[in-house]
Amino acid sequence: MGDALAFLTESLGALDAASARRVRRSRVPDGLVNLSSNDYLGLGGSVAGLDDMPPAPWGAGASRLVTGDTAHHEDLERALADWLSCKDALVFSSGYAANVGVIGALMADGDLIVSDEKNHASIIDGCRLSRARVVVVPHLDAAAVELSLATIPHRRAMVVTESWFSMDADTPDLPRLRNVCDEYSAVLMVDEAHALGVFGPDGRGLCAGCGVVPDILIGTFGKALGGSGAFVAGPHLLLDWLWNRARSFVFSTGMSPQMAAVLARRVGLVRAANGARVRLAAMSARVRGSCPSGLSVLGHGPIVPVVLGTNDRALTASASLRARGFHVVAIRPPTVPENTARLRLTLRADCTDDDVERLVAALGGLA
Repeated sequence: MGDALAFLTESLGALDAASARRVRRSRVPDGLVNLSSNDYLGLGGSVAGLDDMPPAPWGAGASRLVTGDTAHHEDLERALADWLSCKDALVFSSGYAANVGVIGALMADGDLIVSDEKNHASIIDGCRLSRARVVVVPHLDAAAVELSLATIPHRRAMVVTESWFSMDADTPDLPRLRNVCDEYSAVLMVDEAHALGVFGPDGRGLCAGCGVVPDILIGTFGKALGGSGAFVAGPHLLLDWLWNRARSFVFSTGMSPQMAAVLARRVGLVRAANGARVRLAAMSARVRGSCPSGLSVLGHGPIVPVVLGTNDRALTASASLRARGFHVVAIRPPTVPENTARLRLTLRADCTDDDVERLVAALGGLA
């Protein structure tokens, strides 16, 4: 074997010099409270309601367009549509696949995509792969969205945003975006990945919470639903087109039927988890309200971003919390902008009152 990859030694060295190199980690060590998971309702490690599951195949065996479609997938999609008051839903293998597949299937050369500058990497890559013209607007700037739609020539247009941005824990003006899209006949696509199960009536998300119906709603199973995979919800026409033209769906093996069967039940658990959502909101208010004034805390809800600036400071703070019994990964560029390295505390409904009080005390030591 030659030295064709030797250049990576220098590249990795540059990451080391910037305190930006990631290393593989095993599972969260026993005894530490995990505050870096997206398992907001604590269902990821739960078997509640699943002990009498009927048998289901482990593998789909093929793309769902070939022989991989099962009644378990269809049951899950019906459960999602009913929960979210949508006409239809389609399950994808991951949130990344859903965003890339939807944008690529709908937008093309001559079209315009208006995208928030802090949208997830999967949205960014979907925009790039679509070959549409992409205008990246300042974060949460609805006026810039409207100006783009009004002044940039296009065949068709799409506005794409997240409903709750996971690194800043903030939310766009969804009603205004809906109105702007209606005025300019643009598609509104909202990724509710982090908000589903956490906000809104029966955990239906921030769009439902403010009465907004997006044209396309993206959701994932790897967060509040405690599983893996993702889905797209919307009208039958949309899902029919995606079945035929979303490359990340068409050319991927279908979700495990066993996972689909589990998730169909999880939808019911999440819908009924109002008590857990109340507890999560109370814990979030306690932690946010007690953070020392010297810490820069962003946003709202159970994601609590604490911006520390440099990579070294974020790594030091992560180690400090680890010594106090908490697993909190330091978030560094390129995940966040330069000089905004942070801790991203993610509270879960199954955290105990003692966990919360110990966390409050540990955060006091970071100021």
